[in-house]
Order: sequence, then C-alpha cells, then structure tokens
Amino acid sequence: MAPSWRSCLTLFFLFLLASASMAQLSPSFYSLTCPTLPVVVLLRMTQAVLEEPRMGASILRLFFHDCFVNGCDASVLLDDTVTFTGEKNAGPNANSLRGFDVIDDIKSAVELVCPGTVSCADILALAARDGVVLLGGPSWTVPLGRRDATTASQSAANSNLPSPASSLSQLFSAFSAQGLSARDMTALSGAHTIGQARCVNFRSHIYNDANIDADFASQRQQNCPSSGGDNNLAPLDLQTATEFDNAYYQNLVGFQSLLHSDQELFNNGSQDSLVQQYSTDSSTFFSDFAAAMVKMGNIKPLTGSNGEIRLDCRMVN
Repeated sequence: MAPSWRSCLTLFFLFLLASASMAQLSPSFYSLTCPTLPVVVLLRMTQAVLEEPRMGASILRLFFHDCFVNGCDASVLLDDTVTFTGEKNAGPNANSLRGFDVIDDIKSAVELVCPGTVSCADILALAARDGVVLLGGPSWTVPLGRRDATTASQSAANSNLPSPASSLSQLFSAFSAQGLSARDMTALSGAHTIGQARCVNFRSHIYNDANIDADFASQRQQNCPSSGGDNNLAPLDLQTATEFDNAYYQNLVGFQSLLHSDQELFNNGSQDSLVQQYSTDSSTFFSDFAAAMVKMGNIKPLTGSNGEIRLDCRMVN
C-alpha cells in the first residue's frame, strides 16, 4: 500500500506542477499554432496609426482599462445586450474609450489565418505594444496565453479605474490594488505623453487648481469653457501629442499638466525626484515603462481552461 500511496502522491504533485506551468503566460505561446500572429497585428496596427496617429494612444488606454478591471481578459470589449451589462458604459469608459473597431479588424485578420486560436485579450496586449512602438516608444516582449472573459463588471470599472481628479494617495491605492508599485504607477502615467483628453476631465484643473502654469491654463481655457464644451479635446502633451517620448514629465516639472491627477505626480510629493529623472532621462523612462507594461499585462489573466477564445471580441461565444 505504501509504494502505491507514494506513487499517487508523486503523480498528484506532477499534475500540480504541470497545471502551474500551463497557467504561465509565454511569449512563444502561439509559436506553433499561430506563428504569423505578431506580423498580422503589427500590419493592422500600422495601418490604423497611419490613418490616425491618436489611435496608438486609444488602444493603449483600452488595454489599461481592461487590465484594471478583473485582469487582462478582454472584458472591456464586450457589448451590452438585453441580458448582459458590459463595461463600455461605465463612468470612466462611456463616450471616452475608442479603438474597438481596430481590435475587431485585427481579430478578423487573425481569424483568417488562425481560426479559433488567438484570444481577444492577447490581441489587445500585442496591439497596445505595437501602438507605442509605432509612435516612437519602447518595445517589450509580450507574454501570451490569455483567454477571454465570459463576464464583465461595470461596477468594478466604476470603482477600480483612477479618476482624473485623483490625489496622489488615491493613485497609490488604485495601482497598489493591482499589484503595481509607485514606480510602476509613475512610469505607466507616462502613457499620457500621447493622446487627448476631454474638457470635462480637465476643466477643474485649469480653472480651480493653483499648481498650474497660468499661461498654460489660459491657453487651455480657450477650448474648454467653464461650462459647456465637455467633449472638446486637448492634447495631454502639448509639445509632441503624437510622439511617445518623455515630454510628459517635462510638462509636469513645468506645471503644464492637463490633468489634476497627472500633476499630483510632481507636487512636492514622493514622486517628484522620479519625475525629474524621467524628464531628463528618456532611456530610464522607456525601460521602466516597458517593464511596468509587462507587469500590468500579467494582472490576473485567464489561462488554461478558464474563459474562452472568443470568435467575436464584442460577444461571448
């Protein structure tokens, strides 16, 4: 009986080790089942960014808003139906997130060469990386093997995503809840070196805050009245709005940040020295940003037999 018991125990532990191994994301996950995946995604993203450079920022934001809500599982891509409530109409997402059609286009292209193989979650992770690279930012190796959620949480989207009115402590809390450090947070905030924001999200900062350059505030007020014009857009980085660089941090040091939450990173607080370093050392920023993106992409992925491989990114199978 003893040898049989030991054999069973050994097999059990081997099974656990194999299961743990299968659950790990890997850059080579599709090397046999869909080897052309990286090329297909890059070609489609190149087309999208050439047509509209802002799209690189939009896809990056889409990935962030996905990962911060119950992990990187493509739940943010799901449409509402009569019987299903997704995340698209949550407060931080409604009339704000964009790029869904680009992900649809990439998914369709991938399905042609590798049907039923690649998750929408992995496509989004690759597209976010490629958008950054196409705008001059750093590259990183994307671990793959995520599966797609069959559920979504509008309430988690409302509570987990940091607000543009967040204080530094609130930012710390939001990122820490996802297993991300203060350094990760400050590096990931550098994503705001590209893209645009709506007037409703920066109005209070340019009219009410004292920690803002007066000339910069006046300039922004021209396109963002004290009432009305909520959807009027302004670049998050006035210097190089469609180039991924470290100008965002230079703006912070000059108190020319568009969002209250961004200026909190340089406001006589714990992140001031890191912001100053990034503002003059783009290589360190790029390196930290890439590392933080990999870390963020590893937030609670569905792997193995969990979730599914959606055939349409907007709906469960």
